[in-house]
Amino acid sequence: MNHAPTQFDDPAATAGRGTRPGELVETAERYTARTYSPLDVVVARAQGTTVTDVEGREYLDFLAGYSALNFGHGHPAVLRAARAQLERVTLTSRAVHNDQLGPFARDLCTLLGQDMMLPMNTGAEAVESAIKVVRKWGYERKGVAPGRAQIVVAAGNFHGRTTTVISFSDDDEAHRNYGPYTPGFVTVPFGDLAALEAAVTEDTVAVLLEPVQGEAGVIVPPPGYLPGVRRCTAEHGVLLVADEIQSGLGRTGRTLACEHEGVEADLYLLGKALGGGVLPVSAVVGRADVLSVLRPGQHGSTFGGNPLAGAVGRAVVALLATGEPQQRARVMGEKLHAGLAELAPLGLAEVRGRGLWAGVDIDPRLGTGRECCERLAAHGILAKDTHGSTIRLSPPLVITDDELERGLAALAAVLREMARR
Repeated sequence: MNHAPTQFDDPAATAGRGTRPGELVETAERYTARTYSPLDVVVARAQGTTVTDVEGREYLDFLAGYSALNFGHGHPAVLRAARAQLERVTLTSRAVHNDQLGPFARDLCTLLGQDMMLPMNTGAEAVESAIKVVRKWGYERKGVAPGRAQIVVAAGNFHGRTTTVISFSDDDEAHRNYGPYTPGFVTVPFGDLAALEAAVTEDTVAVLLEPVQGEAGVIVPPPGYLPGVRRCTAEHGVLLVADEIQSGLGRTGRTLACEHEGVEADLYLLGKALGGGVLPVSAVVGRADVLSVLRPGQHGSTFGGNPLAGAVGRAVVALLATGEPQQRARVMGEKLHAGLAELAPLGLAEVRGRGLWAGVDIDPRLGTGRECCERLAAHGILAKDTHGSTIRLSPPLVITDDELERGLAALAAVLREMARR
């Protein structure tokens, strides 16, 4: 079919121009698969901790792209790096070298005290890559019989939505009607060290865990659990893989959440904040004797390790290398949790979290987490519900005292409104 030539305007300059928010929502719902149920907020611009909708209303972003925006929207250092690289070269494929990948890999490994990294794009790709790596390591280095490798995972996990990952998800919405499912995974309760120890066999090649379970509601494991997991894996010659895609890169007040427990994993999975809120950047980082099982032609990605990602990733690593984002997350996190504790009598059944990250359970007699988030949006605060009555708060690490107080005041107002219904 032939189409007449069409004159396109600059999409960045014309997006939403002269269009009502409702029309933009209807257009999105008409032309995109309904894999999300977003709030009726249509963002047109953003800066720092603030987003602005198409009608000019401002909101404080207490979600930060599920930690992808740890450094806020449009951080100057990240944008400078991206703009400079856009003018040079953005993609080469890995058929040739580029001048950003090596320095990015070196800087990231130096920051984390690790040997080697595997560059990918999305967090789910990092998880899938790690699963391939630990299985290959199990067969070639540990001596597991062909086809028998097992990975121990935790109930309540969220590692993405690929076919392999949802095969071991116990979230019915993510799991149901996607079979046949990928075998090779054993699920144990999160935080139950005895159950994990009992699940490890001679066929176990790795334990894959989130140091803090984000999607489950910011679930922090009991004290001693992660060190116990590390002891167990070391004793049995099993790899420990820490999914730090949400918890890592400053969110909990440390570069990695594992650091709170003095635990060093064999592999770390990073994503979200690694791209500075500009583009998807992920990585598997860890021991050279593990990642070196991969040989040319056995794994890869057209966009993984592209020059633009390398330049942006280097800017992110440089920010973290100062230690300032981590320190700010610690300080502001203490204020966030102190403020939430004061709001408990208004209808907070439980508050969990670490650093500038909180899972807040609303008393179900007041209403749902979704209703709370809708009311928060009406007060100019963006947050995200999960699992019925829980909301997650994870503002950018650059949030100010005044902005944090505004968010807490809005939550207090919403809880009072819900109680009066």
